[in-house]
Amino acid sequence: MTITDKAGFPATLRLTDDALQAYAYAVDRIRFYPEELAEATGLDAEAADRAIGELQALRLLARVLDSPRELTPVPPESAASQLLPPMEEELRRRELAVDAIRCQLRALVPQYEGGAAHRRRAEGVELITDLTSVRGVIQDAARRCVSEVLTIQPGGGRRTEVLEEAMARDEEMLERGVSMRTVYQHTARYSRPTLTYVDRVTQLGAKVRTSEDRLRRMLVFDRIVAVIEVQDDSEAALVIREANIIEFMRAVFDQTWLRSVPFACAISREQAKAISDQLRQAITSLLAEGLNDKAIARRLGMSERTCQRHISEIMAHIGAKSRFQAGYLLRELEQA
Repeated sequence: MTITDKAGFPATLRLTDDALQAYAYAVDRIRFYPEELAEATGLDAEAADRAIGELQALRLLARVLDSPRELTPVPPESAASQLLPPMEEELRRRELAVDAIRCQLRALVPQYEGGAAHRRRAEGVELITDLTSVRGVIQDAARRCVSEVLTIQPGGGRRTEVLEEAMARDEEMLERGVSMRTVYQHTARYSRPTLTYVDRVTQLGAKVRTSEDRLRRMLVFDRIVAVIEVQDDSEAALVIREANIIEFMRAVFDQTWLRSVPFACAISREQAKAISDQLRQAITSLLAEGLNDKAIARRLGMSERTCQRHISEIMAHIGAKSRFQAGYLLRELEQA
């Protein structure tokens, strides 16, 4: 059976056995009446009509000019010359349409790739604005961590409830063989809960140091995900999954680590004095910059009262009667 497509062209050239038998009869007779076919071939009338329809669709049968009721066979070459040119023209038209569509679609590739790159960047940095969700991200990253976790914890000593949550999480990672390095500010050494936490995790293999530098809170789990604080919003955090940003954060951590000193829960008098001197020097530098007590305390991770006590001692040491005079004298000393 010959099936035509939407353009009216045969979708297949495979003739049925009835059509082949009918064509053989037509070639033998040259011209014949349709009703003769059924009787001559043994086909029923309906099958004979279908066979004639197939042959006519393929231009293999035509009407006799001087006797329109009669049919005559058409040579296959002649049938092809009638049937194929319109099909070939339609094929060329469709090929041109395909090429035009392909060009239009290819023209959109840069736009799509640009959007995809933007989406990847957007997915690589996510802002989370509630603390519960931030903690959930950290817990999930800790469970998935298999190699290394790096943390920077500014602000001096951490609250007991925070340390208890961190203890359970960090012990589980350390017991799985995850390496851990943490940097605190020097003022964390004067926090009893922090000392207890550090003593516990270092026994399990963690390494902890302290620094006089102003630090930004961050955690890096393997090379896959990192969490960094949002300035002036303690409830929010940025979750980083973009590999290049994470590598930059790792480099920042390594530089901070190299400038830090080991956090020993029991230190000598000389070590304690050195750390105290570093803190006083940091306060002196910030005071010379004109920062107020609250800003200095926040940057160094100490209470405002402790910061004020250190500032009073520094002012007495240099003979300053006011903070303005202290700042002026300290700048003069730095330039001397």
